[in-house]
Amino acid sequence: MTWLNKPTPTLPPGDQLALMWSEPGLLRIPGAHTPLAALAARKAGFRAVYVSGAALSAMLGLPDLGVMSAEELLFFTRRIYRATGLVLIVDGDTGYGEALNIMRLVRDLEDAGAAAIQIEDQEFPKKCGHLSGKRLVKTSEMCVRVAAAASARTHLRVVARTDAYADEGLEAAISRARAYVEAGADAIFPEALTRPEDFHAVTAAVPVPLLANMTEFGRTPMLTAKEFEEFGFKMVIWPVSALRAGTKAEEQIYTTLAREGTQKGLLSRMQTRQELYELIDYHGYEALDRSILRSVLPAPDGCDD
Repeated sequence: MTWLNKPTPTLPPGDQLALMWSEPGLLRIPGAHTPLAALAARKAGFRAVYVSGAALSAMLGLPDLGVMSAEELLFFTRRIYRATGLVLIVDGDTGYGEALNIMRLVRDLEDAGAAAIQIEDQEFPKKCGHLSGKRLVKTSEMCVRVAAAASARTHLRVVARTDAYADEGLEAAISRARAYVEAGADAIFPEALTRPEDFHAVTAAVPVPLLANMTEFGRTPMLTAKEFEEFGFKMVIWPVSALRAGTKAEEQIYTTLAREGTQKGLLSRMQTRQELYELIDYHGYEALDRSILRSVLPAPDGCDD
C-alpha cells in the first residue's frame, strides 16, 4: 500500500515506541538517511530507524558541526516517515537553540511524524560524540533542554544523550543521566562507552530505557546486538552504516565509469529495475492512479448530475 492511501495509525508514533520498549529483548535501529534507505530497512524487517544528524549532514555535503538547519532535519524526517510509517528516533543535536526553540522543534517533529527526539549535552556547535575536544554544558543547562522538550510534547519521547563519559568519566555520566531523567527524559543515550563493565554500571544506575551507539571507527569496540542486550540496554543504533556503505559503492561506480567508460562489470552489484520498483511500490501507485480514473468516469447516459 502506498503512503497516499494508507490509513492513519491509531497509536501516535511516540506511544508506538514506548510499546516497543515494553516488549522483551533489544530494539534494533539502523540509521536511514533517505526515504529509499528507510524503505530498504523496512523490507529487511526493521520497525524503527534512526535519523542521524551526522548522516544527513554528510548527505548534504556538510560536516556534523551543527551546520545543518532544523528545516533540513524536518524535511527529511517528514519524508522518511511519510514513505515508510516506521518509528523514527530523530537526532535533534543540541536542540537548534534555547528552550523556546527546542519546544518549537519538538512540535515540528511531532507534526513530521517522529516518535522521539534525541537531545545532547554538548555546547553549540556540537561535534561527533566519538571525537576529542567536545565541550559540555552544565548539567543544569541540559536539564532545561530536556524539560523544555518534555513540556512541549504530546506523544514524542525524549532521549537525552550525554557525552560526559569520555572527558568526565563514568560516574559523571551516570550522575548526569539520572539528572536528565528527573528533568523529564524518557530514555538515556550514554555516548562512546568503551568497556563492558561500564555498560553494566549504567544499566544498574539508570532506571529508564538505554540506547547504545554501535557506530563504526569510533571509541566503542565492535559489539553485537546480543551483547548490548546482555548489558541490559533496550536499544542499539547503527547510525551511519548505510550511508558509509552506499557512499563507498558510489565511489566505486564513478571510478569505474571514469576509468572504463562502462558499468557492465558492476551490474551484479546493482539493484535491478524490478527490485527498485518493488521497493518503492511503483505498480501500487499505477494501480491507485487507474482506480481513481475509473471512479470519475461519467455515467452511461452522459449525465453528470
